[in-house]
Amino acid sequence: MNEVLNAIKNRRSVRAYLPTQIKQEDLDLIIESGIYAPSGHNDQPWHFTVIQNKEIIQHISDKSKELMTKSQIDWIKNIGLNSKMNLAYDAPTLIIVSGNKNALSPKVDCSAAIQNMLLAAESLNIGSVWIGLITFFFKLEDEIKKLGIPDGYEPYYGVALGYKVLNKELTAPKRNLNVVNYIR
Repeated sequence: MNEVLNAIKNRRSVRAYLPTQIKQEDLDLIIESGIYAPSGHNDQPWHFTVIQNKEIIQHISDKSKELMTKSQIDWIKNIGLNSKMNLAYDAPTLIIVSGNKNALSPKVDCSAAIQNMLLAAESLNIGSVWIGLITFFFKLEDEIKKLGIPDGYEPYYGVALGYKVLNKELTAPKRNLNVVNYIR
């Protein structure tokens, strides 16, 4: 099968990582893949903040969970209350993806960059997961300033990266294939 299609079909969200840091060369390839994502009006509005400090990653998780405990949505509140839960799943690398607020469609463009990075990671046999729950952390302006995100950029999501604990093939959940209609 084509390598790209293989990566698309085999990529799964990984939630268990080895503590070993990923190689810089692989990280560079993953980030470069994000940079090569399509973007509306060719704005290329993304900025990537790479965090490889375990204490900072844990701090981001802890602060997010503090805010999650105040949620009116039970499943979010329960994750926030789970003392054993790390929102980055103890991955050794966390990338915060931010977008330029003045771009045409920064959140969509940054999502395309994230998808490229997830697929690149899979092609390198590196585990990854797209993290939405750390958006709670992004509400803390004083904390965000510490990350060095450029002025005019807004953080959207996180991407956790690391070597997979289990290196077995995971099967895809059943897909609904009845989602296409043709007009010819």
